[in-house]
Amino acid sequence: MAKLWFKFQRYFRRKPVRFFTFLALYLTAGSLVFLHSGFAGQPAVSQNQANPAVAAAGGPAEGAEMAFAGKGFRDGEASSIARRLGPSFKNKDSSKRIKLGDYGGAWSRALKGRVIREKEEERAKYIGCYLDDTQSRALRGVSFFDYKKMTIFRCQDNCAERGYLYAGLEFGAECYCGHKIQAANVSEAECDMHCKGERGSVCGGANRLSVYRLQLAQESARRYGSAVFRGCFRRPNNLSLALPVTAAMPNMSVDKCVDLCTEKEYPLAALAGTACHCGFPTTRFPLHEREDEQLCAQKCSAEEFESCGTPSHFIVYQTQVQDNRCMDRRFLPAKSKQLVALASFPGAGNTWARHLIELATGFYTGSYYFDGSLYNKGFKGERDHWRSGRTICIKTHESGQKEIQAFDAAILVIRNPYKALMAEFNRKYGGHIGFAAHAHWRGKEWPEFVRNYAPWWATHTLDWLKFGKKVLVVHFEDLKADLFVQLGRMVSLLGVAVREDRLLCVESQKDGNFKRSGLRKLEYDPYTADMQKTISAYIKMVDAALRARNLTGVPDDYYPR
Repeated sequence: MAKLWFKFQRYFRRKPVRFFTFLALYLTAGSLVFLHSGFAGQPAVSQNQANPAVAAAGGPAEGAEMAFAGKGFRDGEASSIARRLGPSFKNKDSSKRIKLGDYGGAWSRALKGRVIREKEEERAKYIGCYLDDTQSRALRGVSFFDYKKMTIFRCQDNCAERGYLYAGLEFGAECYCGHKIQAANVSEAECDMHCKGERGSVCGGANRLSVYRLQLAQESARRYGSAVFRGCFRRPNNLSLALPVTAAMPNMSVDKCVDLCTEKEYPLAALAGTACHCGFPTTRFPLHEREDEQLCAQKCSAEEFESCGTPSHFIVYQTQVQDNRCMDRRFLPAKSKQLVALASFPGAGNTWARHLIELATGFYTGSYYFDGSLYNKGFKGERDHWRSGRTICIKTHESGQKEIQAFDAAILVIRNPYKALMAEFNRKYGGHIGFAAHAHWRGKEWPEFVRNYAPWWATHTLDWLKFGKKVLVVHFEDLKADLFVQLGRMVSLLGVAVREDRLLCVESQKDGNFKRSGLRKLEYDPYTADMQKTISAYIKMVDAALRARNLTGVPDDYYPR
């Protein structure tokens, strides 16, 4: 036997290639045996066992578990999988479960991917390739672009969240939503471009849309998802000019009026008893002076529980038609003579403020940095050097004296530190519209982040108040509550004359594409008592500094906690 083993070794020493070939074959055979033991007697996963968070978040939720039907398992196979996957596995009959995630292995990863795909397929149905025209869109709701990471599911998810019935992808990176397809069907071969963030999947083509019909969770409640209630308002003085489309509806309902105005491509639907009016927010009908809803409390003739307004007081809904009066943007026609900073602590809403400023002025904003993800989503000034003079203002989070004094003026956006810190932590670990994992919140990352960033929240504001030239302070909370007035103040500092109609248009498009859905809010307060004590001290410092300059102090909701 020893002699045979010696000959075997000498054979492979002379031919090393043979040895490595033999080793590769041995490992491959072992892997196949390993996989076969996992897939043998493949278990069935019932719908009620699958965790619903998988479909909502695009993957298993933190700590999510999935039970296995015991049918098809032999005792030996179950114990084998248990040894591989660790103590979290137990079969169904003994009320034990297998945990997908850290203990996954090849088999559980395959099962997890299959469940996610099944959930996605349930949510939308592909209906075909359609013609699209830049002058007359096939889907006329909201739209957004991502020239780097667009996927089919991401487009569907965004459209479904806003209550649309259809989601369409074009040019590999563009997503359009709508309630009605207003274009002709074309050959499938014309939708031939891969998704930028999902190779192997088709996302339309050049002027061609891959369209999906969304299966909304509550089809009967579609009007609440597709139309936003704005309130009760007094009839405008010149009705035909304020709301140019009018239709008599003896059997009035919210659905019928909203559907009419959506079809006519108007963002406002005003219900007035048995009449439906459609139009845009304008100075003739600005939607700034709400009336008591009791003045509009006349039941719809075709709905038992909804109000349809009266001839003198209208119930107004905002449809999902995009108001295009403020969507055009470009670089400044001549180099700016002053550099204006849009300064904020990270997580204080700088990207949202840029979105509002670009819509209000029609000019691109710039940045002290370069963020490719923002550029891909339409902030074209992101790539310009911040001193180019082609942008209306420049985003910055800097707080050093030299950096601050490089600007001629500044809009300083301040946000509640508790909200700002959490927003920046989510961005740091989950991207601009993503979320940090629960492991990050529970681990060492969060306490360390608060320890390093909380002092910066205070010093950032103090430094800009001390070293900045011509600083306009805007509180994030005030901007949310009274956008029309606060945005008007910001635009005035930028030295741009803006029509009031354009600002009204911005109000109806205010969210943009960088608002987190809120579907993954923490179920607990991540701030410890010591953290709160420290942050409260910083709040008092900032409040005192603002008041010392005869400015409004911090909003009341900053503290106490």
